Amino acid sequence: MVRANGAVSLRELARVVQTSEVTVRRDVRALESEGLLDRRHGGAVLPGGFSRESGFPQKSHLATAEKTAIADLAAGLVGEGEAVVVGAGTTTQELARRLARVPGLTVVTNSLLVAQALAHANRVEVVMTGGTLRGSNYALVGSGAEQALHGLRVSRAFVSGSGLTAERGLSTSNMLSASVDRALVQAATEVVVLADHTKLGTDTMFQTVPADVMTRLVTDEPPVPDARAERELQALAERGVQVTVAGPVRGEPEPAPPPGAGATSSGGGSASSHALGAARRDVPMPGQRRNHPAGGGGSAPAPQGAHPLRGAAPGPGAPSAEVAAKGRIADIAPRRR
Repeated sequence: MVRANGAVSLRELARVVQTSEVTVRRDVRALESEGLLDRRHGGAVLPGGFSRESGFPQKSHLATAEKTAIADLAAGLVGEGEAVVVGAGTTTQELARRLARVPGLTVVTNSLLVAQALAHANRVEVVMTGGTLRGSNYALVGSGAEQALHGLRVSRAFVSGSGLTAERGLSTSNMLSASVDRALVQAATEVVVLADHTKLGTDTMFQTVPADVMTRLVTDEPPVPDARAERELQALAERGVQVTVAGPVRGEPEPAPPPGAGATSSGGGSASSHALGAARRDVPMPGQRRNHPAGGGGSAPAPQGAHPLRGAAPGPGAPSAEVAAKGRIADIAPRRR
């Protein structure tokens, strides 16, 4: 499966071979020791993942439940009458299907799949960039796409990629795709990264969104506790990224929180907090500040002391109760020093 698809999740492997994820994890560890594959958070890829990129048919079958949960939460960030840009990818395609229900929305995209998902939506205007079609992911790339985005200003950009680390941020395996994604990000006041847990800790060739430019990360909960993934998410939060985790996406009961859980402690220890069946507002995270690019559009200035990209705390951007009810939401805050 890894050779055919380029990557596969542990959950999918366990389903196919009809065994537990614990057994699959042990087998994957053995195969990695033989140099046959590389482990990733919640999955495995072919060796040499820095240059390998799976095509759309392969990606569309990976982590489908996780992508659905991420898209459900991300759609709750978009309000009526907004203008957003949406990049290429299977997760952003899932998001587009949900954005079709937002009236008065304008979506700028370089993805044929995103445009197709919105083609018959009432009161949603779709603006496509020009460019050269890249068949592996049905995206328009090249100078034509980048020039179409020059001078554009929208409220949010929704982008995905091949890998995500706190050190380099979001990255992808293709130079042309990376260049267009950077242009998409430059057009937006806020940058929302959509990445399932299999992308965490994976670093690919071309950086698209540095961590200090990311406003928010929407991801899912790994199928089993993963200390390394938790450290990666915590490191992103320490860099000022608002991290929202959707889960569980499996059909198992939600475990009861430990006594005293639900708020960030004022001392050390875990800084995660959870809410079930209710909206959770994200708290602005401290982080590196930068000025808006020239021509900031009609967006209101951020309150004094707020990050110019990350904006103020709660409000229309917070996930709705309907969205939150689809699964547990964990907002990861930086540890107090």
